[in-house]
Amino acid sequence: MNLDVCPINFRGLAISRGFASVFAMSRRARKRGNSGGAGWLGKAVIILIAASILSAAVFYAAVRSYLHSDAFRVFMSDKASALGKVDGTFTSFRWEGLSVETSTFDATGRGAVKTLRLDGLHTEIGLSGLRRGVWEIRQARARRIEMLIDTRGGIDPAPVAVAEAKDIKVSHARTVTKPWLPTEVEVKEMDVGELKISALTDQGQATIRGLRANVEPGAGKHTYRIDLADGLVQLPFTFVPEIRLDKAHLNYNDENVFLSSFKASVWENGQVEASGEWNADTKQYSLEGNVTGVKCEDVFNENWAKRFIGDLNTDFTVTGSTRTIDAKGKLTLQNGTLTALPVLDALAAYADTRRFRVLPLSEAHTNWRSYNNQLAFTNLVLASEGLVRLEGDITITDRQLDGRFRLGLAPGTLASIPGAETDVFFPGERGLVWTPLRITGTLDDPKEDLTDRLKAAAGLRMFDVIPETGEKIIKFSRSIINDPPSQLIERGTKIIEESADIVEGVGGVIDGFFGKKKKTEEEPNKPNP
Repeated sequence: MNLDVCPINFRGLAISRGFASVFAMSRRARKRGNSGGAGWLGKAVIILIAASILSAAVFYAAVRSYLHSDAFRVFMSDKASALGKVDGTFTSFRWEGLSVETSTFDATGRGAVKTLRLDGLHTEIGLSGLRRGVWEIRQARARRIEMLIDTRGGIDPAPVAVAEAKDIKVSHARTVTKPWLPTEVEVKEMDVGELKISALTDQGQATIRGLRANVEPGAGKHTYRIDLADGLVQLPFTFVPEIRLDKAHLNYNDENVFLSSFKASVWENGQVEASGEWNADTKQYSLEGNVTGVKCEDVFNENWAKRFIGDLNTDFTVTGSTRTIDAKGKLTLQNGTLTALPVLDALAAYADTRRFRVLPLSEAHTNWRSYNNQLAFTNLVLASEGLVRLEGDITITDRQLDGRFRLGLAPGTLASIPGAETDVFFPGERGLVWTPLRITGTLDDPKEDLTDRLKAAAGLRMFDVIPETGEKIIKFSRSIINDPPSQLIERGTKIIEESADIVEGVGGVIDGFFGKKKKTEEEPNKPNP
């Protein structure tokens, strides 16, 4: 109510009674009270902000102090040891803000990883993961990593005083952290300038050197994407050449490794592509892929490198564990040609044709398998349409040969060898004459049974047996029969020797393939003991 405009002089009455002054004083008091409350609220907000900043500064100072302490170096040493299943230590850390460098990480182990050394590590520690209880390792770069792995028998699967890598829980008594500090490490990215790995296996030593690697975390926990480039790979198999890695992509998932792509070069123009996986639970691995563009001169020994022309391609499947390897595939020769073989020249001369001097291969392929020091070739086929065909299997065990084949030739090829195409070779499929062929001996001294059978057949055809007496007489024309006995024997022996020369040429193909050195005229005969 407005006392100033009231028709009755209530204002004066109110003033005289003291009510108006009380009313005015109440309004001023309320104003002063409101302004005082707002001021305290603002001051409280300012104090709270300042306290937060101060707390953050104190917390950062405490974190920074811990990072720069030797306790953090020991903590990281334990984490790296757990990840590699070894026992190792970083050298002193050199800090610049949140960036850190260290010279080396040296470790040894009783498990598969025997030694591990990391040189020239530079990284940054991220603090954004503190709320999640992890130290973030960002932009890590290592100049060189070198390790020795032993997959042979008698390995203690438990590492030296380290926990399982997938848990990465520190159990070392020497590592003591405050409860509010993270106890886990998360690697955001890591580049390795040079990776060198030596692996001791039951088959021998394998090496990887000069490899560049990039590691990034995957979608889940304990998953990583790994990209590899360059580098040289040497496997413990004499028949596998040095592999020049182009690039490879792997996925690591809780100790399981998946090789999604692998591209490399071998010999001069050969290319290798592969994919596969490693199962940590079963300790088994598998690979599959193909090799293309390999020249015959890359694979064959010096003798056959000059005589076997063509391109070799093979697919392959490899399965195994740290103790065994089982590899198999199908090998194919494309644009194959056999040339400059003495046996081909001999066949051409005796068959009165030049077709054998340069022998184009219309078909050349075999299945192969390598397992337990044994190399087996099955369903092997070498063929020149209408001229010659070889079919069969051969196994090489500790350099011992065991082969069973069928050899087919065009009719008339060995007509100049008495009995060859009637007693040794017999008509069969594809319009060829066929005979079984047995290969034995060793890689250094292969043996075949065809030569002796042809010699025996030629010898039998040289003689007749007189039924009454059982004596052998030489089968020749009348002019030869009239010669003195000494001349008959001499000329008969010469014919047998000429036939044997051709036969031994056939055997020379087998010898030459395995690199057996033939005795030349210049080589002196060894004296009899």
